[in-house]
Amino acid sequence: MDAATETQTTAKAYLRPIDRDGLMAFAEKGRADPKRRGTNVVHTVSDGQYRTLSYVGSHQPVVVDEPLYLFGQDTAPAPGEIVLSALGGCLAVGITAVATWKNVRLSRLELFLEGDIGNPAAWGAGGAQMQPAQMGFQEIRVKVAIEGDAIREELDAIVKQANMYSPVANTMRNPIPFSIGLAD
Repeated sequence: MDAATETQTTAKAYLRPIDRDGLMAFAEKGRADPKRRGTNVVHTVSDGQYRTLSYVGSHQPVVVDEPLYLFGQDTAPAPGEIVLSALGGCLAVGITAVATWKNVRLSRLELFLEGDIGNPAAWGAGGAQMQPAQMGFQEIRVKVAIEGDAIREELDAIVKQANMYSPVANTMRNPIPFSIGLAD
């Protein structure tokens, strides 16, 4: 078999698809009631030092820790890494949804995320005096490796649309009301 014949007979594996009809019904509910909201609920419990367990529904807890150089045990990702994981997951969901909506089958979807973050304020425990805007992620970069049965420009448009409508990306880009207080 020559290379040209081999290329023509090679099957491409696609990622497991989502339910397109279900997605279209969900989208219709959003059009019918744009103010519709859900609530995410997480219960986080300290396990000692900086290690925490966050319980989400009936799932295994999400474990968060800090590296040794930040006085943690380095048993799990750091909080900022979990935030980037949430962003990557949300963007992947959005890319999959937009691709499904546009009838594009994906064969590869990987996101590579980096965020520049520092902690000179030492979590408010006597470090540098800083304003909130000076803390947290100062820049986030995401690169998307995507392949499917569409040309590069179509795949780029899918990624851009998913980014524009990503709940987590928009939470990070836009100021939101935030409250914290002691539990009753």
